[in-house]
Amino acid sequence: MSKIKIGIVGTGYIGNVHARIFSRDERCEIAALYDIKPERAERTAKSVGGKVCFSREELLENCDAVLVTAPNKTHKEIAAHAVAENKHVFCEKPFSIGLDDAKKLLEIAQKGKGVFQVGHNRRYAPVYAKLKELLNEDKAHSAHVKMNRGELKNPVWTGDPEITGGFLYETTIHLFDMMRFQFGEIAELIAYGSQHEYPELDEFSIIFKFKSGFHCTFASSSDASWHFPFERIEVFCHHRTILTEEMERLFDSKGFDANFETLSWHMTEKEERWGYVQEDRAFIDAIEKGTEPPVTALDGYKAVELVESVYQAIKTGERIKFQ
Repeated sequence: MSKIKIGIVGTGYIGNVHARIFSRDERCEIAALYDIKPERAERTAKSVGGKVCFSREELLENCDAVLVTAPNKTHKEIAAHAVAENKHVFCEKPFSIGLDDAKKLLEIAQKGKGVFQVGHNRRYAPVYAKLKELLNEDKAHSAHVKMNRGELKNPVWTGDPEITGGFLYETTIHLFDMMRFQFGEIAELIAYGSQHEYPELDEFSIIFKFKSGFHCTFASSSDASWHFPFERIEVFCHHRTILTEEMERLFDSKGFDANFETLSWHMTEKEERWGYVQEDRAFIDAIEKGTEPPVTALDGYKAVELVESVYQAIKTGERIKFQ
């Protein structure tokens, strides 16, 4: 079987992370690279190979599968173009910006002939895979989730909602997707937000109720400092707490005393610890087998729907209910 030719649109930090991983997979090759700054694509080509293209059309002529790793606001347009050219698509999060574009892209993706996978890498991180395994064995009652950033200054575009779509799209959406993955579908939410350091809403407090009856609180701050752990899930079961610390560790405390078990992945390479290796492998698996990827366009859409629902709840002061 001939190798799957990978084209990458956007060769910034995350584009290079995926480029390195795919270049090590014997089933594929980096065939084409495109960036609005050609010098960035040229630097990437020196390390992983691939033809530096000077238009998206040229890239699409030279690949079987497209990685959309350009800025958030461009995802819908690039991904839709790739689907129209019958390419397999790996679209980094967020799936799209805004519910209208997300609905359009969902329809396009579901009618496409190829695999369409969304880059919610946290699902594949060993710490969260282990949490999922433990929650399949025990019934969780509630949880507290937090996902903070230390700042929105580095890189500079992270603080520009015209590029990111807003703080929730840039950072918090990761754990919005994680909640669905761990706890199931959401029935309703209420949310509060405020603006302090940046020209957008940058602090959030949310309460989610799930269709199963499970409920959780969620806090997200854009300027909380980089105090470890910046993301954490605490799950409360029957006389049991399961606690994660970023992608590093999981603590499991059972019973009536203060004993707990610690599982740690801090010695695992970051690309695997954060789930990038596993999600890229899953993309190629799905292409080879002709199967649905683990994180679908619908999953990507649902994460966007949660982001927009939180913004709507804050704007209107209303409780948002889902079908």
